[in-house]
Amino acid sequence: MGALLGVSSAIMPLQFCSPAKKEESATIEEAKAAKSKLNSFGIQLYSVKDEMANDAKATMAALAGFGYKQFEGFDGGKGVLWGMDPKEFKTLTSDLGVSMVASHANVFENLDAQAEAAKEAGLEYLICPWIGGQETIDAYKKFADKFNEAGATLKSHGLKFAYHNHDYTFETLEGVMPQDVLMENTDPELVDFEMDMYWVYVAGVDPSAYLAKYPNRFKLCHLKDAEPDKGDGEERGVLLGAGEIPFSNLVKESTQLGMEYFIVEQERFVGTNPMEAAEKNAAYLKNTFEY
Repeated sequence: MGALLGVSSAIMPLQFCSPAKKEESATIEEAKAAKSKLNSFGIQLYSVKDEMANDAKATMAALAGFGYKQFEGFDGGKGVLWGMDPKEFKTLTSDLGVSMVASHANVFENLDAQAEAAKEAGLEYLICPWIGGQETIDAYKKFADKFNEAGATLKSHGLKFAYHNHDYTFETLEGVMPQDVLMENTDPELVDFEMDMYWVYVAGVDPSAYLAKYPNRFKLCHLKDAEPDKGDGEERGVLLGAGEIPFSNLVKESTQLGMEYFIVEQERFVGTNPMEAAEKNAAYLKNTFEY
């Protein structure tokens, strides 16, 4: 699985040397303005995949209790609705006070049937999570065509399509960045993108700069921090705030470039476990960003 990172806390305690209320008030307002606004955030349920497989309902209830307002799903072997029918699933999420905004899915098979169930369950997006590194740029262009086709199908059902990146589309091939090929050969009316900020960052690309290059194309993102590169080729995922990705600025900037959904994802657990990490990541976002 790929949506994305490390956060800098950004705001230091203010030290006031002057009692001048006007200056003090101005400084406080500047501090408030510097903080990112994040009204709600979600979690990719793959982050707690074993818990979901064991008891999906109890796991989702616990996550809602941590403060997650949105869920993004995946197919864990029981379908993206974990064996529940669409009405049952929608009732569950409604009762928990969360929205199932999207799910990663195999968008190249039985898409009409998947779309009907997803629409009834209240989803907004079905997302292609993986295509694998391709050997030629032409192969990426063919995938762009497939994305357009899938987007058209989902649009006919009142849903949206998005593609979730890994690092391979941000690694130069034939003198071209494959992600650029996907961006420039897909119809903005049919294809959105989910930026996994972690994979963009570890590929050596500035997520903020890339979002600015294609404003309003990335509607969802994965928030996943990265520890400093140790040069051993290992994955670098850590708790939000424990790594080096500057999330405070990145989240704020991305909201100005069309980002709508911020989805926590963690796949590597050092000194913690998936549910504990989910709780700590939610607490980090609550305490770091102003509501």
